[in-house]
Amino acid sequence: MASSHPSPCVHFPSGSSSKKALQSASRFSLSTLSPMSWAVAFARSSILSVLENAITVGHLTISDSQGSHYYGRYQKGCNDVHLTVINDNFWFRILLSGDLGFSEAYMIGDIEVSSLKGAMGIWLENQAGMEDTLSSTVAKVSSAISSLYNHLLGQTHSQARLNAIASYDQSNELFKAFLSKEMMYSCALWTEAEGGVRGDLDMGPIPGDLEAAQLRKIHHVLRAARVKPGHRLLEFGSGWGGLAIEAARCYGCEVDTLTLSIEQKRLAEERIKEAGLESHIRVHLLDYREIPAEFEKAFDAFVSVEMLEHVGSKYYNLYFKLVDFALKSKNAAAVVSASTFPESRYSGYQAEDFMRKYMWPNSCLPSATALITAAHTASQGRFTLEGVENHAAHYPRTLREWGRRLEANLTQNLVAKDYPALRNHSDYEAFKRKWQYLFAYAGAGFSKGYITCHMLTFIRPNDTPCLRSD
Repeated sequence: MASSHPSPCVHFPSGSSSKKALQSASRFSLSTLSPMSWAVAFARSSILSVLENAITVGHLTISDSQGSHYYGRYQKGCNDVHLTVINDNFWFRILLSGDLGFSEAYMIGDIEVSSLKGAMGIWLENQAGMEDTLSSTVAKVSSAISSLYNHLLGQTHSQARLNAIASYDQSNELFKAFLSKEMMYSCALWTEAEGGVRGDLDMGPIPGDLEAAQLRKIHHVLRAARVKPGHRLLEFGSGWGGLAIEAARCYGCEVDTLTLSIEQKRLAEERIKEAGLESHIRVHLLDYREIPAEFEKAFDAFVSVEMLEHVGSKYYNLYFKLVDFALKSKNAAAVVSASTFPESRYSGYQAEDFMRKYMWPNSCLPSATALITAAHTASQGRFTLEGVENHAAHYPRTLREWGRRLEANLTQNLVAKDYPALRNHSDYEAFKRKWQYLFAYAGAGFSKGYITCHMLTFIRPNDTPCLRSD
């Protein structure tokens, strides 16, 4: 669920606009302003110049200590966003770090926005205009300034807070606060039973909707994997055992599931024991690259739900080579799902952004084509592609439901049990804002087609294609 466009969120205008930004900044003498004050003044001038020409869809109002500025054209019913700058360091963060800087400013309270979702929409709807305004002159200056970043911002209280909250996400209690009962941390599938992908907006959320949609997703994956009583199922990425429990309880499978999280393994095993399925499910604290020799050709089915984002493009071939190694040579199926990039946006190298710095370090979104190619190459043609599904339309509602539950259930005392540092109110607020930002950021990306979510199903050559009605 992440965006990783290599260029920053905000770019700079060429020609007269560039000169105007530089002339405006040059009015401030270095002899009378500190380096930080000069940098902020320059950043502010540059960014405001960009927005004059870049905002063509929607309406944006920016208010700071020097007044209010209006961009775009206001029309009744348009995406109308008001952004208030609380701390002028916001300008410098945007100049140097683009959308990553914006996320940091939001998390530590340097800005307030009338609608975070609306702000994401303004950016995505005007992205092309912003990218077209890149000025090499201003870019060179901002590049020079960036070398002073640590000196100017340094390890301030705000910076220390950002560093800390990047690592506070291993708490089971946190995820219990916003996930549904089976604790699936992935895209749900909505039908008319819940009013479709916009049912919460059109009719309002109803208790149990998310549980129903997540259970539907689990069964959709397991049916695609063709599991039957007595089958052995291999899963990469246990989560908290939701899919494994359902596979054993409803389909009679024997499940081996892998995780790298000690906390997830502990809670998954507790839940498996509560379900009375400990003799049918084995949770391994194991890297997928270290599966044992006895797994060779031992499994009837393989599933992995939104774990591939953490594999990295360098290892796609090895990943599918090991899936091929573990699956039986006939009558076997593999189902993988992942947040993905459209082919036009995919690159094996993905620059650091909010997702990769504060949510999932070193993650890399694949494209559907990259995965299909890797599966074919790694298996030497021993996989036949049976199905490709794009579930992106279902993700925004999933994220909205998580956001509502987070607001309703997350408390400072709840997460401070695992992370005492979050007893500090400012640290806790930054931590909570990080999750609010995630849900809005990813939701906008999926709704605008910036990112996608694919489920791929592979079978063995000459296996009978499956006619499915769901």
